[in-house]
Amino acid sequence: MNRVMVPAPATAICAARPRTVASICCYCGTGCGVKIDTDGERVLKVSGDEQHPSSLGKLCSKGLALGATVRQDSSRVLSAQWRSNKGEPRLDIGLEQACDIAAAKLAQTIATHGPDAVGFYLSGQLLTEDYAVFNKLARALVGTNNIDTNSRLCMSSAVSGYKLTLGADAPPACYEDLDHANTVLIAGANMAYAHPVLFRRLEAAKARKPDMKIIVVDPRRTDTCDIADLHLAIAPGSDVALFHAMLNVMVWDGLVDLDYIARHTEGYAPLKERIHEFTPKSVQEICGVPAADIIQCARWFGQAKSALSLYTMGLNQSSSGTAKNAALIHLHLATGQLGKKGAGPFSLTGQPNAMGGREAGGMATLLPGHRDPNNAQHRADIASLWNVDRLPDTPGHTAIDMFDAVLAGKIKVLWIAATNPAQSMPDQAKVRAALNAAELVIVQEAFANTETLAYADLILPAATWPEKDGTVTNSERRISRVRAAIQPPGDALPDWQLACRIARKLAQRIAPQKSRLFDYKNPSDIFAEHAQCTAGRDLDYSALDYARLEADGPQQWPYRGSTDAPQRLYADGIFPTANGRARFMDVGYEPVAEPVSAQYPLRLSTGRLRDQWHTMSRSGLVPALTRHAEEPFIYLHPGDLRRYKISAGALVRIKTRRGQLVLPVKGDDGLKTGHAWLPMHWGSSFIAGDGVTALANSARDPISHQPELKHSAAGIEVLKFEWQASAWVRGSIPILRQRLARWLALFPYAVLMPSAIGGEGLRLRLASPTKPSATVLADLMRDLQLDEADLAFDDPARGVVRRILRHDGQVTAYLLAGDTRAQDALLQWIDSGLAPNSIAQVLMGRAPATARAQIICTCENVSDRAINSAIDAGQPLEQIKMTLKCGTACGSCLPQIKRMIQHRNTMERQA
Repeated sequence: MNRVMVPAPATAICAARPRTVASICCYCGTGCGVKIDTDGERVLKVSGDEQHPSSLGKLCSKGLALGATVRQDSSRVLSAQWRSNKGEPRLDIGLEQACDIAAAKLAQTIATHGPDAVGFYLSGQLLTEDYAVFNKLARALVGTNNIDTNSRLCMSSAVSGYKLTLGADAPPACYEDLDHANTVLIAGANMAYAHPVLFRRLEAAKARKPDMKIIVVDPRRTDTCDIADLHLAIAPGSDVALFHAMLNVMVWDGLVDLDYIARHTEGYAPLKERIHEFTPKSVQEICGVPAADIIQCARWFGQAKSALSLYTMGLNQSSSGTAKNAALIHLHLATGQLGKKGAGPFSLTGQPNAMGGREAGGMATLLPGHRDPNNAQHRADIASLWNVDRLPDTPGHTAIDMFDAVLAGKIKVLWIAATNPAQSMPDQAKVRAALNAAELVIVQEAFANTETLAYADLILPAATWPEKDGTVTNSERRISRVRAAIQPPGDALPDWQLACRIARKLAQRIAPQKSRLFDYKNPSDIFAEHAQCTAGRDLDYSALDYARLEADGPQQWPYRGSTDAPQRLYADGIFPTANGRARFMDVGYEPVAEPVSAQYPLRLSTGRLRDQWHTMSRSGLVPALTRHAEEPFIYLHPGDLRRYKISAGALVRIKTRRGQLVLPVKGDDGLKTGHAWLPMHWGSSFIAGDGVTALANSARDPISHQPELKHSAAGIEVLKFEWQASAWVRGSIPILRQRLARWLALFPYAVLMPSAIGGEGLRLRLASPTKPSATVLADLMRDLQLDEADLAFDDPARGVVRRILRHDGQVTAYLLAGDTRAQDALLQWIDSGLAPNSIAQVLMGRAPATARAQIICTCENVSDRAINSAIDAGQPLEQIKMTLKCGTACGSCLPQIKRMIQHRNTMERQA
C-alpha cells in the first residue's frame, strides 16, 4: 500500500485515500511525534515519528495505543445538548441553536451581574490556537480575567519558581541534556511512568556512561528508582529542607561558584545566612533520610561537571510548591550549573500543551507573551495588538478560587473546556457543590464518559485528537504542528471554532464592533496573531509561522530564525530580569499543610499508573491498557498491613477530613511505614463515591495558587462486608458503561472497570455490609442481561446468585453474588478460552484455579508467566526481549522485568 506523508495544514480533510499524517501525541508534555496511518475516514495505525527531534520515533504504551482511542460511537459527544432547568434531562439540539443559547445566556449574565460573573476553566490539552481564542474572548469581549486552566493543578508552581529566580517561565534545558549530564537529580517525579520516553533516553545515557550519578528524591520507591545510584525517600513536603541542606554542604565544602554568583546573581547573602541552620544532621530529622545520604547527594551535585535536575508534580503539587522549585533552582545558580550542555533545572511538563497555554496567557495570572495582567503597560500592549480599547484590570480568579466564587454567588456562569474538574480537582464535595450551584454550566467536551458532564446545562461537542489542527509547545520549549488526520464525528468542531461561533454571536449582543475580532479563517491566522504577541519578549517567536514549521519542522523558542534558535537558555549569564541577574529567594521551610494525627495517622499521596492518563476519559477506552493494573487498590507498607491486621485484598475505608472511599488494599514495600498511596485516575465513573481527589487537600501555595494534591492526612478502617459480588460482561465499553454505571451509586464498594480479559468488556465488583434484596439482585441480573442465563445456581434466601451466559461455547457474561469463590476460575476460563472439566464445580466455587497471569508488557501482551519461564530457562534480558518482544516497543516494562530477573537471581543465591 502506497502512503503519502502529509505535512501541510489539514483544515479540510482530503478525500478518503491511504496516507500518513505527521502529528503530536496528545498525552504528556514530552511532545512525542507520531505518524498516523489513515484511509481518510479511519485511523489505521499510530507509530512513532523518527524525524521528530523530541522523541526520535519513541512512544510509550499509551501513545502506541492511540489508534484504539479514536472512536465515533457512544464514547463521544456527537451533538449539542441542553436543559433549561437543572432538574430536567438534557435533550439533543442543533449546534447553531446551542451557540445562540450560550451567547444569549452570557449576554444576559453580563448585563445583570457584570463581566466578572463569568468564568472560563480551560485545559492543558487544548491547542495554543484554542487558548488564544478563549483568552481573547474572555478578556477583550466578555471583559473578565476569570480565565484559568487545569495547568494550575500541575505546573503553576514551576512557573512561579522560574519567574522568581530566573525571571521568566522558561525551562533553560533541553532533552539533549539527558545525554550529556554527569549527575541527574530527579525530584518528585516518577519519570518511568509519567514521562517514559524521556526515561528511556536517560536509561540509554546511563548505559553508555556508567559513571553518571542518578539521584531520585521521592517518598516512595518507584520504577524510576531502579536506575538510581541513590534514593532519598524523604518525608512528604520536606524538599525545601533537603535542598537547603544540600546547599549548606556545598558552601561548607567550597563547591559553590562564587565568581558566577557575583557576576550573574543577586540575593545570595540572606539565603546563605538562612541555610546555616539547615545542616545535614538537623535536616535528617525533618526529611527522614540519613545525613550521610544528604551529604553524598550534595557532593555529587556540587562536584559534577554538568548537573541536571528533573522535577514535576512532587514539587509542584504542594502548599509550598514555589519555595520547593526555587530551592532546587538555587542549587544550579550557586554552582553555575545552567546554560551549558547537560545542566540546568528542567521542569517536566505534565500536559501536552500546558506550556503553549501559558505562552498564550490562558491563566488568570498571565497575559499573552509572558505578560502580567496586573501590569498596566502589559495590558495596554495586548489591547493594542488585539485592537481593543482596554483590557480588564480586576484580578481574575484562579482555578480553585473560581469554584469558591461560584459558591459565594460571585460567578454565575462557568464555561469548562477539555477538562474534567468533577474528577481532577481536590475537595470534590466543594467542587461538585459549586457545579450544582452555578446558574449555567457550559461544558465543551469530546468524550461522553467524563464526570463533569453530569453537571452541564449546555454541552458543546468538541473535536479531539486526531481531528484538530494547530500547535503545541512541549517541555523543552519546542513548538510542533498538530495535524488533523480525519474529520470529527457528528456535529463536533475544533475548540477554537466553537469559541469563535459563540464569540461572534455574543459580540452582536454586547459589542457589535468586536465581532470582527473572531473572524479567523483557519488556525494559521490565529497562530500568526498570537506569535506577534511574543515579539520582544523572552520567548519571542514572532518570526515563526506555519510555513516555517512545515519547511523546517518543530522549533524551540526563542525563535529568531532557523539559524538562531538556542537549545539552551542563559548561556551568556544574562537573565530576563530588570538588571539581567538571576535571583536567590530567601525562602523558608514549611511543613505540609495537614499534619498526621491520632485520627488521621497516614500520609496519603497520589500518583500515576504506568498505562493510564489523568481521568482516563481517553486511555480508559483501550482495554489492553488495563491489563497491568486491572482494578483500583489502596497501597500500604506490609508493616502497616500487619499493624492494622489487614489481609491483602481486604476492603478498607480510607478517609480524610474531606471525604472517604472504600477500596481493597495491597502491600507495597516501596512505601515507608505510615504512608499510603493511591493512583490518581479513579473517579466516580469507575468507583463508588466522588473519586480519589475527593480525599485531596485544597490548601494552596500563596504565590502559585497550586493545591497540595500530593499530601493529605488519612485514616483507615478495616471493613467486614457480609456480601460481595463479581461480574464480567463482554461488549462495547461505552455502551456497557451507560447501562451499568448506576450500580456505582448503590453500594459502598463498587468498581466498574474496562477489561481486556477475553476481549473488550467491563468488570463489576460490589460489596455491602448486608445482602441486597431479591429485587435489587433481579435488577442487577437484568442489567447484565443474565436473567435468561443458560447456566444458573441460585440461593436467593442467602443472597447468592451464580449465573453464566455463553455463546458458541464461550462465556459472554457472568455474575457471582454472595459467593465469589468461582471468580478466578471463571476469569481463567474467559481469558484462556478453555472450558473447565466441570462447570458445576466452577459454579459451586470448588474448581481449583491457578493465579491468572499478569500482563507485564502491555505493548506485546507478554505475561509474568512467560517472562518467568524465560528466566527459568536461563535467558538474560536481551534474549528475553528478542524471544518474547517484551520491552522492545515503549520499554516501560523493563524496570519490572529487571526486578523479576534480580529476584530470581537472589533466590538462587539464597538456595
